[in-house]
Amino acid sequence: MQQLISPLGAPVADPSDLESLAAVYAYPDQVNRGRPWLRANMVAGLDGGARLDGLSEGLSGDADKRIFGVLRALSDVVLVGAETVRAEGYRPARARADFAAARAAAGQSPAPAIAIVSRSLDLDLTAPLFTEPLVRTVVITVEDAPQERRRAVAGVADLVLAGHGSVDLRAGVAALVERGWTRLLTEGGPRLLGQLAAAGLLDELCLSLAPLVTGGDAPRIVRDAEMPDVQRMRLVSLIEQKGFLFTRYLRHLGSDDPVTPRS
Repeated sequence: MQQLISPLGAPVADPSDLESLAAVYAYPDQVNRGRPWLRANMVAGLDGGARLDGLSEGLSGDADKRIFGVLRALSDVVLVGAETVRAEGYRPARARADFAAARAAAGQSPAPAIAIVSRSLDLDLTAPLFTEPLVRTVVITVEDAPQERRRAVAGVADLVLAGHGSVDLRAGVAALVERGWTRLLTEGGPRLLGQLAAAGLLDELCLSLAPLVTGGDAPRIVRDAEMPDVQRMRLVSLIEQKGFLFTRYLRHLGSDDPVTPRS
């Protein structure tokens, strides 16, 4: 069984079709007017664990990977924490033929850039993420990061300095937007997502729920976040396939919230 329903229960698209998924997950029109939109894509088990055997891969499935690819193909830049880069063996985003024409028409590069948030700059600079990207990788770090590491990273990536002691994510995101990257996607991990939510930067959450109860001590999708207040979200789409649920929530700004997804 697989279906895509609106919150009211009406079927609206075929989840196995990339074009349909692209329409469902399209960014709001504000990105075409220079106003950024930051969405997160995360996966969790039914008991809230964001990892299985230390990785998110164990929670994924074919439909999750398909949506993962669509979300990347729609974005300008993928924001990710250094811990996740190391744990998941991150590679550069690839160009996808199915989205080449749409990206070119929107003035996007063939593939999104990867932007890594790292305070310590403890990164493997010989990895493909730095040696083989279609779009030069960006590293967002602090002004007081070790000078030697800063020089090394600047040789293989674009270095953005944001904050002192800890990364100022508002400044870091603003630096990405200054490059014209208004379609922002974060894939976490949980600590970075928590920091983005706490900073009030999270506009949208695309959460995949795997039909698994994993137990253990895996973190939730939001970790170590000192939230100033609860962030309310509203459901705008729900996909079901083989027991997996793929949800899309937007930031709830009140009953007169003018921001709606484009479909």
